[in-house]
Amino acid sequence: LSLLNSRQFFDILEVRTCRRLLREAGKRPRVSPVYHNFVENDMKFHRLLSLFFCCFLLLQLTVPALAAQDDVGDWEVAAKAALLIDPDTEEILYARNIRERLYPASLTKIMTCLLVLEAVDSGKLTRETVLTASEAAVSAVPPDGSSAGIQPGEELTVDSLLYCIMLSSANEGCNILAEAVAGSMEAFVEMMNQKAADLGCTDTHFVNANGLPDSNHYTTAWDLYLITKEARRHPDFMPLAGTIFYEVPATNVSGPRKLYTTNYLISSYRTNGYIYKGAEGIKTGSTSAAGYCLVASASRSGRSLLSVVLGAERITLEDGTILTQSFSETIKLYDWGFDSFQRQVMLRADELVGEVPVTLSQEQNTVKVHPAQEIERLLPKDIDLTRDISRVITLSEESVEAPVTKGQVLGQITLSAGDTVYAQVDLLADEDVSASRLLVFRRDLLAFLHRPTLWVCIGGAAAAVVLILGLRAFLRARRRRYRKVSSRGRRTSSGYRGRRR
Repeated sequence: LSLLNSRQFFDILEVRTCRRLLREAGKRPRVSPVYHNFVENDMKFHRLLSLFFCCFLLLQLTVPALAAQDDVGDWEVAAKAALLIDPDTEEILYARNIRERLYPASLTKIMTCLLVLEAVDSGKLTRETVLTASEAAVSAVPPDGSSAGIQPGEELTVDSLLYCIMLSSANEGCNILAEAVAGSMEAFVEMMNQKAADLGCTDTHFVNANGLPDSNHYTTAWDLYLITKEARRHPDFMPLAGTIFYEVPATNVSGPRKLYTTNYLISSYRTNGYIYKGAEGIKTGSTSAAGYCLVASASRSGRSLLSVVLGAERITLEDGTILTQSFSETIKLYDWGFDSFQRQVMLRADELVGEVPVTLSQEQNTVKVHPAQEIERLLPKDIDLTRDISRVITLSEESVEAPVTKGQVLGQITLSAGDTVYAQVDLLADEDVSASRLLVFRRDLLAFLHRPTLWVCIGGAAAAVVLILGLRAFLRARRRRYRKVSSRGRRTSSGYRGRRR
């Protein structure tokens, strides 16, 4: 309002008020020509000014909200789908289109590597087993795809082939391993789909072992997380996925060859600008249909994060720099995840969070309860546990009857913030509470007396007694009448004066 001349502003209000009051009184308003001209000439200006103030106020309200959203990471990764998760607790920090079916490209090789390692565990193969590349395995991949230059008839160990598919993303290497594990590439694909189903991947279907484009070859960011989680459990997977350089020994048709990882987060051999401190590797993938994809993991200060980025692009910046966004967006996710979140103890296992009423005891009327376990979660650093986290206690019953045993489950506690539920754990009794024999006897007696069957039996017994007494009374009355009749008969016979013979 400082933009207005305050005197003019209140003059306008005064004129408008007078006009309104006169209209309500049924009189024609008369305003001096000076005020009338002043109002009419400046009306348009003040309407525009009012509109300006409305827009200004709305802007003041929305700017803090947008800033707050930025503070909590409400931004979109430049990719078709993305996921950032704590693999230790499976707490999701960021998710975008994680259930959307997309082409995985060479991320498919994570499943291929997992099945080969399981075949080694089962004794079907060893890492030192020598395999011969078949013509079908080599010719099944296009010449412009990623390759380790393996020739038909070339002999390589299972170990060398695993490094070929995980470092240089060798498509032919996947086919050679697939034939060795399952007997044919088709049979291996069936194993892949069955394994995906066993892991709970509901939106995944494989057509080949290497990830070459096919309309029926798809997965999701969430399913890739499930597959990667299972692969990470195998002790030999991360050493393969985190290797920067490997030299394949000479074979029967080739000399030694050097392999360098395609993961820019852990190696600057192919390009600079993406090395990330704490990055541990895993797998890259790219095709024209899938875009640029990356599954990666990183650790910092005892914390681990796992990311999945699908369908990113490679763009050229104004200065001519080529930016591969599967790496740049992953770095953005990690910086935000490590800098904005920290592990905090939300609830201690020995913390007494409430009391439960106790009946049938003369020692005490309540018993304290504590959580069944300590609750530690990954939370935003700016969250206030006392102000922002709500605790809701739900008791199994409004009161518990003694005796109460220490550790007995008496309810649950739920920790949440807004719509996010962080934990729900049982509440346990903190001590033993003995029962009073007198109160227990009284309780049992009252319970016995309130049984419907008891009153049915009592009613039945009473009815039987009444029936018996009524029957006895009836029989007595009948007997009396019989005696009276009998006595009358005797008196009649004794007064007989008939003729004697």
